[in-house]
Amino acid sequence: MKRVTGIGGIFFSAKDPAKLGSWYKTHLGIDVQSWGGAAFRWVDASGNPTNGTTAWSIGDGSYFAPSNSTFMVNYRVEDLHGLLKALREEGCQVLEKVEESEYGIFGWVMDPEGNKVELWQPPAGQ
Repeated sequence: MKRVTGIGGIFFSAKDPAKLGSWYKTHLGIDVQSWGGAAFRWVDASGNPTNGTTAWSIGDGSYFAPSNSTFMVNYRVEDLHGLLKALREEGCQVLEKVEESEYGIFGWVMDPEGNKVELWQPPAGQ
């Protein structure tokens, strides 16, 4: 079974998410949207669009609980339920909650340093 196949997104917290988002938009040219982030579209080696995006988002960090970290990485996976089962069998701290939506299936595991890691199985074809 493949485990992680890529990075789906990076999320980090800020004291003032709107102000920090504005700084990134102004000074680094990131197209920060009203939801607090941007979606970077994937391209191939020739610059042609391909399926997939990487999310980038600033927020208040409440989504990272139970972690106290200021960031969370979202990793793409092919078989979320299979991977969560394997992680449990390996003794990892897998959070019980799994979310399914039109954006795919999400699950979480805590790494040994207490960082919450998001695992994401995108919808078929993405």
